[in-house]
Amino acid sequence: MRIGAVLPHNEIGNDPGAIKAYAKGLEAQGITHLLVYDHVLGAERDRPGGFEGPYDKDVAFHEPFTFLSFVAAVTETIELTPAVLILPQRQTALVAKQAAELAVLSGGRLRLGIGTGWNTVEYEALNEDFTNRGRRQAEQVELLRRLWSEETTTFEGTYHTVVQAGINPRPAAPIPIWFGGSAPAAIERCARLGDGWIPLGSPNEKSQDRLATIRRVREEAGLSMDGFAVQAQAQYQGGDPDRWRSHAERWRQLGATHLAIATHNAGDTDVGGHLARIAEYQAAIADVTG
Repeated sequence: MRIGAVLPHNEIGNDPGAIKAYAKGLEAQGITHLLVYDHVLGAERDRPGGFEGPYDKDVAFHEPFTFLSFVAAVTETIELTPAVLILPQRQTALVAKQAAELAVLSGGRLRLGIGTGWNTVEYEALNEDFTNRGRRQAEQVELLRRLWSEETTTFEGTYHTVVQAGINPRPAAPIPIWFGGSAPAAIERCARLGDGWIPLGSPNEKSQDRLATIRRVREEAGLSMDGFAVQAQAQYQGGDPDRWRSHAERWRQLGATHLAIATHNAGDTDVGGHLARIAEYQAAIADVTG
């Protein structure tokens, strides 16, 4: 398994020097990829109609494309992974352009993790339809790949129309698209359209069943599992070396190819503290990852 990190989004702060030190520190420690979560807006909980959700206006999120462009400029090898970009609340052609630019300027280090999200407040503010987000996501993926690979594209879909137009520059190689989500429809789309899966759950029976579904759907569609990847995540919080090692081993047995360490929500610390937590976790699972 390749070992990565999850950006401590609400704890990393806004100091460019500290963020640079964090990114360069990850690379120096052998971290292979960085996951960045995505939320455009945070809602006030006492707004009209109320609001329920794990994040609100007081939780900070850096914008993935902008943030990862900064990281690309101060690193050389780390893979850059929005995990996950809420694709249906964004304009597809603009995402194609932004992703292509990041892929070009980073030397092909972008992996695009996508999801459909849960926050209706964001969809409303971005003037997109929450109710058809899954169907639109599938069409978006088709259009993204066309825009990345064709000089000009003519596309007539249910939700998109492009007539003899294209983006320039385009990426030198296809940008991998990895799907987040666990709902049956999301797993089906991931299997049919994705280059990888980004589960949020634990390495348990549910994850095993979802991976079995992915394998079955791909087999039925004539798609190989060769090259299909699984991006698991691990929490530093509340763990110890034995628990971390057991968790990583179970993901490895299920077929995870990547494991990113989340170091936030484990007590106050600074950039050096987050890097130290990652080093501690890396040392604990070294015998699992080889």
